[in-house]
Amino acid sequence: MKFARGYDIIKYIAYLGGIFLQDYIYVIVAQTGTNVAKAIKFFTRKPYNHVSLSGDIGLSEMYSFCRNYPRTPLPATFNKEVIGEGTLGLYDNIPCEIYRINVTQEQKRDFYRIMEHFSTFRNAYSYNILGLIAIFLKISWTRKNRFLCSQFVAHTFYKLGLELSKSPCLYTPDDFRFLPNAELIYKGELNRWYFEESHVISEDSELIYH
Repeated sequence: MKFARGYDIIKYIAYLGGIFLQDYIYVIVAQTGTNVAKAIKFFTRKPYNHVSLSGDIGLSEMYSFCRNYPRTPLPATFNKEVIGEGTLGLYDNIPCEIYRINVTQEQKRDFYRIMEHFSTFRNAYSYNILGLIAIFLKISWTRKNRFLCSQFVAHTFYKLGLELSKSPCLYTPDDFRFLPNAELIYKGELNRWYFEESHVISEDSELIYH
């Protein structure tokens, strides 16, 4: 391959680096104490019934489809979640598991572009209430601009080209615990991770269990 200028070679090397160099995104499955979360847990019999995404191991900012206001389940849409604030700030004990997903640096950049899109156009999206029934009945039903938290995460995976075993609209939070490309790095209490544990580990740390 010929290049007209040395600058073109640098750009090409940077492009290849973005494709092949490793990075991570993080999947957080959790169980809060809201009445809705308790009701969903009663029907699903699963330990965690909410799922979020983050681009950094410290979870400085998480992304999901969830309630806009801590005390009321609706309205709900795409939101940035911050541990210790909003709905997450209502509870001192939030059981969770954190999974690390290998991505390329190019996929990591795409991840942030997708989050920026949802943030910019969040008023065009809403919570897929009827999707709860569809998933419970195992009915594949994609609704435009409407997502559950798990459908949003699966949709993001699809956009990034990450492997999925079924339609994004059929994913539940529990499904993300069993992805073949997911590595469990923490099982314990979410506030403890955010305020204590995450500050003393690196991106390549092994499993921490509490």
